[in-house]
Amino acid sequence: MSVADRAAEALRSGRVLLRSGALHPEPPGRLVRMLGAYRHWGATLGGAFATAAARYGDRVALVDELGPLSYTQLDRRTDAVALGLRAAGIGPGHVVGVMCRNHRYFLDVTGGLAKIGADALYCNTGFAGPQLHDVMAREHADLLVHDDEFTDVARAAGVDRRIVAWGGEDDDGEHLERMIDTFRGAPAPSRPRRAGRTIILTSGTTGTPKGAAREQTTGVGPAAAMLERIPYRAREPMVVAAPCFHSWGFANALVGLLLGDTLVLERTFDPEATLAAIARNRAATLVAVPVMLLRILELAPDVRARHDTASLRLVPLSGSSLPGDLATRFMDEFGEVVYNLYGSTEVGFVSVATPADLRAAPATAGRPPAGTTVRLLDDGGRAVGPGETGRIFVRSDLLFEGYTDGATKTVVDGYMHTGDTGHVDAAGLLFVDGRDDDMIVSGGENVFPGEVEDVLAHHPDVQEAAVVGVPDAEFGHRLHAYVVTRPGAGADADELRAHVRTRLARHKVPREITFVGELPRNATGKVRRSDLPGSGS
Repeated sequence: MSVADRAAEALRSGRVLLRSGALHPEPPGRLVRMLGAYRHWGATLGGAFATAAARYGDRVALVDELGPLSYTQLDRRTDAVALGLRAAGIGPGHVVGVMCRNHRYFLDVTGGLAKIGADALYCNTGFAGPQLHDVMAREHADLLVHDDEFTDVARAAGVDRRIVAWGGEDDDGEHLERMIDTFRGAPAPSRPRRAGRTIILTSGTTGTPKGAAREQTTGVGPAAAMLERIPYRAREPMVVAAPCFHSWGFANALVGLLLGDTLVLERTFDPEATLAAIARNRAATLVAVPVMLLRILELAPDVRARHDTASLRLVPLSGSSLPGDLATRFMDEFGEVVYNLYGSTEVGFVSVATPADLRAAPATAGRPPAGTTVRLLDDGGRAVGPGETGRIFVRSDLLFEGYTDGATKTVVDGYMHTGDTGHVDAAGLLFVDGRDDDMIVSGGENVFPGEVEDVLAHHPDVQEAAVVGVPDAEFGHRLHAYVVTRPGAGADADELRAHVRTRLARHKVPREITFVGELPRNATGKVRRSDLPGSGS
């Protein structure tokens, strides 16, 4: 990038940060404290906690079931965790598993690990013992910090060194709060000789999730690009319902630190409790995954009406595709608030669909933010034209370092493959057609499940649907759809097949349709197709 390009990017980022309120005039004393924090920690994740404390002080940083914590309190707690972990022999190069829901201890241990240069391995709270064992062993983790509800899972995984975070103590585990009490008030730790890494696991809808590693730095360029497409504002309450152990919840928590927001953390998602949290805290933002919006819309109208959500400005979503007309139905109830981000653990964010984009095309993934370039290539590496399906490749500053087992994604001329296929329409909007490995070949024709699922979800009686390929002696595979209907729905399988037949080619019509009460999902809201009854996949 040329000097002129860097200057233009810096100017654009500055304008975005000013508009959001992330940049604003500071009193001299506060500036001195902020510069001191930066001088000590540099542009690291640990430094983000210290700088936020210097800047926002007694402002409430988070609210969970235990009450509020200020930015100063949060920073001091992360100092204490860092000192406690260092006393326990953890330091640069060590890997610590974190199996926690959304609450203060998640941020305590995140900041503490960053301040000693250790690697944070975020584990899915839906893991069973064998999965946790495999991930901890593969990543050579030295210690696990977990909520007490996962004690039996940790024991089944054979984890020897453990620290309990949320909840009560057990016979063979230290407790994080006791560690914080022991080191509270001690001098802040020195800056580690190397920055730690953040290891976010892929969603793992098939097999054991892979670890995707990133350095724990806090450059403002990517944050400004996100703020340009999604209008977050400084010093506003943000309800974080999406799990923080995954990249979407984690990224929003960091954006909250940058902006001085108050994070309202939910350990488990309940649709009415989420509306109550928005009303109680006058929240401007709800960070969610699409299935959470489905659950909110399933509430009876009088239940939704009990909670004043007029403060809500933004509902940024990510983690899975938007089924049918979910975005527009939600906006009909709650206003023009839905922003849908398409991305992945490996490549960061790729594109954002604004409310106007979603009104025009409810299934769109939107447009790339500044600093991100998208190419659609065929199997030979050649660019495809508008309307043609190609493999989605991305170039940005957010590409991951590679999987922790040494593997990586396919890269062509600096562009990394997302693993998805898609197309761009005449208006320049990106659409994700499906995963490369989800493609079903039926009778020699290629079918992407997402296209059929979207058509099914547009039927007025259908809440959501999942489509898989099952072995077929004549066609190789045939399509089998699993459908969740709305209350009081009367559509049968023949009606739904006719609905698809009038909109898609004949080979895309499901031969079989099974009605189910719900679709099996992982903790980030993605459908686990392999768990569908009798799917054969």
